[in-house]
Amino acid sequence: MTANWTTYRELLLPGLTGRRAVESELRRAVRDGRLQPGTRLPSSRDLADQLGVARGTVTSAYAQLIGEGYLVAKRGSGTTVTAACTWPNTFEQQPRQSPRWQFDLRPGVPALSAFPRDEWLQAQKTALLALTTDELGYPDPAGFPLLRKELADYLGRVRAVATRPSEVVVVNGAAEGISLLGRVLKAAGHTGVAIEEPSHFGAADMLASHGLVIRPIPVDDRGIRVDELSTTDSRAVLVTAAHQFPLGVVLHPERRRALLDWARARDGLVIEDDYDAEHRYDRPAMGAMQALDPTRVVYQGSASKVLAPALRLGWLVLPPDLRDTIVERKRLDDLGTGTLHQAAFAQLLRTGGYDRHLRRTRQLYRARRDALLDALSDELPAWTPIGVAAGLHVVLRLPDGTDDLALQERLARRGVNAPALANYARSPTFPGLVLGYAALTPDRLRQAVRELREASDPRP
Repeated sequence: MTANWTTYRELLLPGLTGRRAVESELRRAVRDGRLQPGTRLPSSRDLADQLGVARGTVTSAYAQLIGEGYLVAKRGSGTTVTAACTWPNTFEQQPRQSPRWQFDLRPGVPALSAFPRDEWLQAQKTALLALTTDELGYPDPAGFPLLRKELADYLGRVRAVATRPSEVVVVNGAAEGISLLGRVLKAAGHTGVAIEEPSHFGAADMLASHGLVIRPIPVDDRGIRVDELSTTDSRAVLVTAAHQFPLGVVLHPERRRALLDWARARDGLVIEDDYDAEHRYDRPAMGAMQALDPTRVVYQGSASKVLAPALRLGWLVLPPDLRDTIVERKRLDDLGTGTLHQAAFAQLLRTGGYDRHLRRTRQLYRARRDALLDALSDELPAWTPIGVAAGLHVVLRLPDGTDDLALQERLARRGVNAPALANYARSPTFPGLVLGYAALTPDRLRQAVRELREASDPRP
């Protein structure tokens, strides 16, 4: 009889011959948590074939464990581990779970419910059918060639990045890009990296984990204070030029030129994190500063803010003298980013699906931003929104003297995740909240603002 491979299930129970041995090992697997409640077991015929024993041996073991309550058998559903039997696994800690917020206003989270599932599935199918047999092997550590070509075209068209496919390296999200740069800079003799103040601590922590000293440089309404870079010994700086995180200011053209002059004089490097520049509403697009000097600027981007962080797709556009070193470091780390997601993303770029999704989400995010601003104007007119022209978040400047960390705690007790600006600053700044609006509907945003108003009164 031909095996039915659509229902065949494998179970690792090595070296068992008798009924009692099979029975004991199955019982132990359930108790240890190796077989979780609801797990469907192989048929008695399949397991007998796998173990090389008589089918009656497995049938008897299953019957005994069903009688003891470890397993349950239903006609048409096979034999499964019963949900009624659960034993704590003393050898394994339970995974830490994130809190369930009533209103999650973290910055940087896109509308994950708007992910273009149908287009992505079609892109995956089309891309997979187009892949050659050889392309299913280990990937090019620099990235899937077709994706590097599409990214070079897209970045040149939308962000004015001056690049060729050979200068694009695909990474597992922006985090891996920062990590690769940190190790390569450290190996090249860099001792520290200048960063904006305030800024996201994630990138700074990652750079520091590779032995680089973090040098905070203040930001004003024209961007990073380039004149203060001369007070540090750093030869590299990380900036969010198009939309500073979290304050939302654009790096002024004079500061851009001054920053590049600094890099040339120091034999230094500018790392341009273009994390959400495609999302803009009330101002024209600002091209990437990388085009002003591709030999001194590393351009970094990702799909996390446009599509979803779960894809883990990012890219670096590198100066020629860094490209080979980064690619070799990437090869030694993980042999390259997975080809299947890269190929699907390339298909989405090539067919215009990425552009269409951007147009849809720009309209969606503008409506959500406007709903948030209208609600704030009605409920909390003394709170000043900052950086509202682009991005996925706003900063709310609170009245002077407000303790933003205490307010964050009061909001958390009400089920509202609203990070304080103090979380992004190493030195004192004005009190504020950093609120992401992309993931919540207008009605939910209005409800969240009412919670903000009620929590702003510290009286019990």
